[in-house]
Amino acid sequence: MGRSNLVKPRLVRRMRAIERLRWMCGRDIFCVPMGATDPGMSEEGVRVAMADVAGLQCLRCDTLLGVDHFNSDCPSCRDEAPSNLTVAYERAVSPVRPSGLWSGSNMLWRYGDILPVSLDQAVSLGEGGTPLHSLDRLGASLELPQLYAKDESRSPTWSFKDRLACVAVSVAKARGAPAVVSSSTGNAGAAIAAYAAKADLPCVVFTAKGGVGPLLTQMRVYGAIVVALEHKSDRWPAMQEAVERYGWFPTSPFFAPVVGSNPYGIEGYKTLAYEVVEQLNWQVPDWCILPVCYGDAMLGMWRGFLELHAAGWIDRLPRMAAAEIYGSLSAALESGSDALPDMTMTHDTVAKSTTATRSTYQALHVVRASGGVATTVGNDAIMTWQRRLAEQEGLYAEPAAAGALAAVAELRSASHIAPSDRVVALLTASGLKDTQATAEWWGDKEGAPVTLDAAAALVEN
Repeated sequence: MGRSNLVKPRLVRRMRAIERLRWMCGRDIFCVPMGATDPGMSEEGVRVAMADVAGLQCLRCDTLLGVDHFNSDCPSCRDEAPSNLTVAYERAVSPVRPSGLWSGSNMLWRYGDILPVSLDQAVSLGEGGTPLHSLDRLGASLELPQLYAKDESRSPTWSFKDRLACVAVSVAKARGAPAVVSSSTGNAGAAIAAYAAKADLPCVVFTAKGGVGPLLTQMRVYGAIVVALEHKSDRWPAMQEAVERYGWFPTSPFFAPVVGSNPYGIEGYKTLAYEVVEQLNWQVPDWCILPVCYGDAMLGMWRGFLELHAAGWIDRLPRMAAAEIYGSLSAALESGSDALPDMTMTHDTVAKSTTATRSTYQALHVVRASGGVATTVGNDAIMTWQRRLAEQEGLYAEPAAAGALAAVAELRSASHIAPSDRVVALLTASGLKDTQATAEWWGDKEGAPVTLDAAAALVEN
């Protein structure tokens, strides 16, 4: 039987499953307690148990709300400066420090005692444990001998979104959610679709027409129901109706102004901090540079560093820097306001993963709290550093990820970063996610045939 004959029945079964489970969407049933489970043990004997969740707390005003308030922002801050919520635990998270670098599978879940879901409920595809590369040649060109790249292209769906997706889908399944839903034009939708497939949960992704082809294909091949709407802003009303009407578990933003993704999913990004510190032999970076759209990874990574510091694993905190496209964070930092301005889209960016013209309070909070900075990066710099990273270090990153290195160069040039600083750039996803951007930027000459003699001359030169 051909693939086309198999796909439709699968989608029909999933939609029927959604209808059968709609009765579960009442708040009292849907909100299964996130309560204590018996501690589990990892392969290495490290305690891996769900940290007890007390509720969801506003990042800005500290208001504590219920564990089921992931469907909204902070009601107290909404009119002045919309703010996302974070997971609050019953007691201080006290992770057990591993004795050495990890081995085996389930690498992210070795830090399970800092996550809001237990190991025995984990939906895993082997995420985490991504390489930390020393960028020797690029570092030398920037006079940064301690320049590193955390390579999230090695994740199961080839992007950092797997860290959010695995935790969000695990929580959704543990709570008995009938389906998961995302608003995404790229990596987030692909990641959620993959983990939903692993969890045997229906997945719906609201996207916008004109999205990057390989990413849409990736969503569909995992079995997601992909709904392409005319305009990007149309996704949020549709997704909000899905959440409120059917009780589907939202993993990404679904109302405007956007404040960030599901607080439970963001906890998965804490493991970035744990892994980086462990890979640096328990040393702390002076700077972490991230490409930022809504700042989910920046917030999660910062929360990880805060936990490491509170637990005594590290003696100081890094500074966090945001590479953005249109300057919303930079404008808020300059004005001192907590409300993020919506900037003019001055140009089409090649960094399709970071196209938002308005950032979030959560990203602003992290930059301020860490003593960091935000800087804008343009297409020329992004594509130049994508090419240099590939040619000189053998790493092909998506344009948005290359924006992190463009920001390193700009901050080094402005003397924000000193030659002695230890710098970690987050490479968010593989360049194979959007090869068209690379091909169009460098033109047809990349495919021009050469003779043996011409190739020899190029080698000589």
